[in-house]
Amino acid sequence: MTSTDEVRRAGPTEPVWWGWGPASEHEPLPDEARGLLARLGIPVRPTAPVPLAQVRLPPARLPAAARDALAAIVGSGHVHTHDEARIRHCRGRSTTDLLRLRAGDASAAPDAVVLPADHDEVLAVLRLASRERIAVVPFGGGTSVVGGLEPARPAEQPVVALDLARLDVLGRVDRESGTAELGAGLRGPRAAALLAEHGLTLGHIPQSWEYATIGGFAATRSSGQASGGYGRFDDLVVGLRVATPVGSWELGRAPASAAGPDLRELMLGSEGAFGVITQVVARVRPLPARQIFEGWSVPDFATGTRLLRTLAAADLRPTVCRLSDETETLGGLARPPHPGGPAAETKTAPDAAPDGCHLVTGYEGAESTVERRAAEVAGVLLAGGARRLDAAAGPDWERGRFRAPYLRDALLDLGIFAETLETAGFWATLPALYVGVRDALAGSLGAVGLSPVVMCHISHLYETGASLYFTVVCAQGEDPIGSWRAAKAAAGDAIVAAGGTITHHHAVGTEHRPWLGAEIGDLGVDVLHAVKRTLDPAGILNPGILIG
Repeated sequence: MTSTDEVRRAGPTEPVWWGWGPASEHEPLPDEARGLLARLGIPVRPTAPVPLAQVRLPPARLPAAARDALAAIVGSGHVHTHDEARIRHCRGRSTTDLLRLRAGDASAAPDAVVLPADHDEVLAVLRLASRERIAVVPFGGGTSVVGGLEPARPAEQPVVALDLARLDVLGRVDRESGTAELGAGLRGPRAAALLAEHGLTLGHIPQSWEYATIGGFAATRSSGQASGGYGRFDDLVVGLRVATPVGSWELGRAPASAAGPDLRELMLGSEGAFGVITQVVARVRPLPARQIFEGWSVPDFATGTRLLRTLAAADLRPTVCRLSDETETLGGLARPPHPGGPAAETKTAPDAAPDGCHLVTGYEGAESTVERRAAEVAGVLLAGGARRLDAAAGPDWERGRFRAPYLRDALLDLGIFAETLETAGFWATLPALYVGVRDALAGSLGAVGLSPVVMCHISHLYETGASLYFTVVCAQGEDPIGSWRAAKAAAGDAIVAAGGTITHHHAVGTEHRPWLGAEIGDLGVDVLHAVKRTLDPAGILNPGILIG
């Protein structure tokens, strides 16, 4: 049984308020990683989070009458105004979010946290909030990394976090149709455990899986590590139940329809700006009889990219596929450390030539299907110059799959900045997109002397293109938040110039909103505003998120 299997079985525990995951999972940065940072010229400056009692909160602006009215809807025990509840629902889990929290800045905290029990209570809360002009931030797992939980509203306007944790039930399982009704508040591990009791799986495992929720997966168009076999989460959604300030909305009646545009698409990726998803009807599949992971080395990133394009064109996408570039392979993130397992491999010098680029492939399904697909993919890879790594390479990656956020926290403890961004493009534009974003990040952060290391991998394949996921590690400097904003702006401009998407699976939030018009056109933005005015005429739902 692998460590990931154990995580899936047990589920997560309460995370620390200043980072990712429970305190028991946090470990100091390994010595070999510290040595690599020193050779890269990235200075260490130990920086601990302030004590919880020293976190600065704004005064609560929710009137007592409004609080009493909310309590009448959800019960007095499900309206929280104490400091820790407000802090835990303040912002998401981007590095800039955590830097502010660790420094004691909770200025974006909601005035109250409200936990409804069902769809009708969500609907009643939204009607009250609309009438009283209270901003509402739908809250699932709190894992947004694009500013999706920090609404823009007047300073005097009250705001509540609508925590959907109590909407965590599995409804009807239709084995004949292969669908299941999932409460929006179900976290990844609990949803997996409940479906496993029926011998079923969603097959959706993003890196945020431990804490992110079903509703959040839908609202952000999430994509998991096994997208090559199961599809993105929006591919899995066949129906939605949505609460809006003007009423309930039921979407999805059949596996396909020609009854006008598919209005489910208005809610998928809407980030809580149009309504609150309370239930998802999703496609489910039998639990796989076999699961294997393999490690490969390809000569370079360009060769690896061409091989992945060949696989995609031949309809031979592995269930899981991740190709690290030379820098990510060299840094060891292609094979991350995990508890109870070997440390990440690290070269002895930062300028040493890596032994190619690391590629992980994984397969899930029936025994015969897995064996056949693995053999077919291996044939293409071997013919293209790839070579197999040792048998532990693939399983090592899978076991360490959820360690990256903890590694980020360990780096922050040392005063080192680490952050990610993602995009996607067509195969013809992917090389220029890769170079453009990499150079924009390195150039912006390097210009202010932060010694950046920019890494990248491909992790989602399509017949027509693929995703690019960048990781940046650098010194924090005197203004890490300002430096990252400038670097991300440069990267956003580079993405648009190269014809990529401003976000492949992190969503828009506030951080990607400046480039939304460049992607969907001003007319497209006007359409979204029209939807907002129809479903949320008072503008109380996640104001400033997705659209201004």
